[in-house]
Amino acid sequence: MIEKNYQPADIEGRMSLVWEDSRAFSAGRPERRDARPFTIVIPPPNVTGSLHMGHALNNTLQDILCRFERMRGRDVLWQPGTDHAGIATQMVVERQLMERQQPGRREMGRAKFLERVWQWKAESGGVIINQLKRLGASCDWSRERFTMDEGLSRAVVKVFVELHREGLIYKDKRLVNWDPKLLTAISDLEVQQVEIKGHLWYLRYPLEGKTFNPDDPATYIVVATTRPETMLGDSAVAVHPDDERYARLVGKDVILPLVGRRIPIVADEYSDPEKGSGAVKITPAHDFNDFEVGRRHNLPQISVLDQEGRLALVGNEDYLRGLPEGAVQFADELDGVDRFAARKQILSRLEDFGFLERTEPNTHTVPHGDRSGVVIEPYLTDQWYVDAKTLAQPAIAAVRSGATTFVPKNWEKTYFEWMENIQPWCISRQLWWGHQIPAWYGPDGKVFVAETEEEAVGNALGYYVEQEVITPEQGREMALDSNKREGFITRDEDVLDTWFSSALWPFSTLGWPDDTPEVKRYYPTDVLVTGWDIIFFWVARMMMMGIHFMKEPPFSTVYIHRLVRDEKGAKMSKSKGNVIDPLGVIDDYGADALRFALARGAAHSHDIKLSPQLVETNRNFATKLWNACRFAEMNDCAISDGFDPTEAKQTLNRWIAHETARATREVTEAIEAYRFNDAANACYRFVWNVYCDWYLELAKPVLMGEEGGAKKETRAMVAWARDEILKLLHPFMPFITEELWTVTARRDGLLALAPWSRKPGPTPEQLAMMSATTINDPLMPPLLLAFEPAEFTDPAAEAEIGWVVDLVTAIRSLRAEMNIAPATLTPLVLVDASAETKERAPRWSDVIRRMARLSDISFADRAPEGAAQLLVRGEVAALPLKGVIDFSTEKARLDKELTKAEADIKRVDAKLGNEKFVANAPEEIVEEEKEKREAAEARKSKILEALERLKQAI
Repeated sequence: MIEKNYQPADIEGRMSLVWEDSRAFSAGRPERRDARPFTIVIPPPNVTGSLHMGHALNNTLQDILCRFERMRGRDVLWQPGTDHAGIATQMVVERQLMERQQPGRREMGRAKFLERVWQWKAESGGVIINQLKRLGASCDWSRERFTMDEGLSRAVVKVFVELHREGLIYKDKRLVNWDPKLLTAISDLEVQQVEIKGHLWYLRYPLEGKTFNPDDPATYIVVATTRPETMLGDSAVAVHPDDERYARLVGKDVILPLVGRRIPIVADEYSDPEKGSGAVKITPAHDFNDFEVGRRHNLPQISVLDQEGRLALVGNEDYLRGLPEGAVQFADELDGVDRFAARKQILSRLEDFGFLERTEPNTHTVPHGDRSGVVIEPYLTDQWYVDAKTLAQPAIAAVRSGATTFVPKNWEKTYFEWMENIQPWCISRQLWWGHQIPAWYGPDGKVFVAETEEEAVGNALGYYVEQEVITPEQGREMALDSNKREGFITRDEDVLDTWFSSALWPFSTLGWPDDTPEVKRYYPTDVLVTGWDIIFFWVARMMMMGIHFMKEPPFSTVYIHRLVRDEKGAKMSKSKGNVIDPLGVIDDYGADALRFALARGAAHSHDIKLSPQLVETNRNFATKLWNACRFAEMNDCAISDGFDPTEAKQTLNRWIAHETARATREVTEAIEAYRFNDAANACYRFVWNVYCDWYLELAKPVLMGEEGGAKKETRAMVAWARDEILKLLHPFMPFITEELWTVTARRDGLLALAPWSRKPGPTPEQLAMMSATTINDPLMPPLLLAFEPAEFTDPAAEAEIGWVVDLVTAIRSLRAEMNIAPATLTPLVLVDASAETKERAPRWSDVIRRMARLSDISFADRAPEGAAQLLVRGEVAALPLKGVIDFSTEKARLDKELTKAEADIKRVDAKLGNEKFVANAPEEIVEEEKEKREAAEARKSKILEALERLKQAI
């Protein structure tokens, strides 16, 4: 018996246990041994994470696909797991140690600290997995993986070693994003661009051979900078080759203020004549663009900062080389000073000597570490790199050939832009938590890369014996006694970027490098669902690694979803205070309502605007479904043995079979095309409008009438259509549909494993084929799921019931437009009606009069005077309004509404026509104005229609 009230909290936990106990989501179920596999790998959330709205959207869409394909008979593997999140996890544990006033990481030492991290992971690392289960994610949880587990770690080491042997991994000195607080290189994704109100300082660099005079521009060149502290590392000044102002100076030198270093003026297109003075200082060791300019002109790389963002000048050979006498004193004064304190001292000194021309306010973006919150420094350091350019070529070709496609296709352009301009990938991080780089260094710095320490030791000893650094006897002793080789070779302390291990996710999670049955069956995967922001960081890298090691792309389709924003279209952020917590929403409205709201908004073309009110609307939809199922149960609606919906005799019942088949087709085709919003909205329209508002309403007189064949058939059809609805909705709203299936369908087996809503009406040949097939599982007949029977249609039933629906809808709309009170009954005249209409109208007269608030229905050759005319399926229906409404009052009201709508349009047009407003207003405000205009245009259109009808009536 269905409970009176729908309470998600009472259902969701119970249904989760049912699924888990039955292992409903396990891949490789016996009855699907011969089924075609369908594989999705979950974008592994950080082990430190908790569910946010991006996770909720991403996993809802994956779950829709997995449940859909599982119901279609595929052997579904949705591979779950978490990422070890190097920086985030290390920070969490270090913060915990500090809060508990326990020894810090360095006091504990590496081994004990890592023990502590693993302890934290065991105690607190599964939070987000449980939260995904609350969302309803139907992963095969028995196969959960972790990027630091033993199997994945072996895969990481093997990949590193093989790429190194192939020359695709190497060590180099380049610029990286350096976090001076965390003391590690970080990826671009971990850098947050923050807009700040700073300054632009214009500095005078004296020309060599000229006596510097601040009042004589011929003695200097002006450069502009936002980071004067880095000028100490300048190795050139660049001007544009076509800038006539500086053409005579190219090739000459300037004297670096305060330092005295002589540096050249070079011509390079990087310099923009329209910005600042048109001349820029080039500091190759402290700016990514300058680094490339420096390489083009073979400029020295002079680093003047240490790892903590302090000036490092004393003993800095690169800085001191070629300086005049007296410069060392300046180095002594600033050495060890924090970069921002040094900035003030340097500016003060520049001003004292007349080198500071002027200062201007300047709003610009400054990179910050998203976890540390400090300003990131481009830092010159030795790191490990992957030759991404070489690996990218097959990955580019795979997308160009169509072996892998992006949905929507426009994201391929983004993919190509990144891949075709790809830089070496820095894969080393100065952390302790992560995959330690499998490289060991000998006493002379030579590197030995190997899968195990024993292999590295053997290679090193062999090498040094051959080089006669040690004797063969010493080599044998060291090989046998680890104490004797202590300190002879040392392991690289750095760990790998977490994106390195997650790049292997589609095959490492299946057991590679072992030749497992899972690798053979489930690789390559079918589709990857992810956000656009990690196309480069994750998607591209999985493509590169998958093709290189597995010889084929890791997935055939990449579906890119949009962002979830707040109700005004603003990006959610803690600083704005507009973050919507999905777990709070689930507590308030249920997981199904949240999932359905996200799916209905998941269009290809725009972001999702989400509000609690929107989720509440979808909770109301769930309540509507619940009440419809209660109505069916209370009216003893159940499918009788042998019931075939295609054999129904009643026109109304044949119509709902026709509409169900159409809804099934719409939903199926939309999910297959990754148009999740179209699929969800098709469900919404069919359930709310077709089934609840029309079919059940039209069926009520039969259900409440006398017993007989019509009532028996209608009861069965109500139940059959209800069950088909539960199937269609299950991928979107799994909890409520599984609960209602359990209570109302009165069948053994889970809805999660039931066959997808098939098009009713198998042909006799197909029925014969089915009967000749041995069926192992009555819920999962393999052949039954292998074909699509001919779609059931009944144009005659649709024409008749569709006419009733359209007529009542049109009359209701007209009554609303003309402001006719609900209690006022009006007559209806069917003008010059066809034979079919004359036949239908009497059959449905009582229903039409009740639902459209009519006093009577009549026929006439022409419309009576004072009647508003409606065109319904090519025929005219007239609603006499004389005496029902005051025409002049109604016209005045509509004119007033029209004036207001036009004023709203004009006001929005004025804003959108203002280039300054469009350029400066936040994106969400501009979008909001556009939506206001669309709404006003829609109102205007309806008002004009009403005025036209009124004009006809007058």
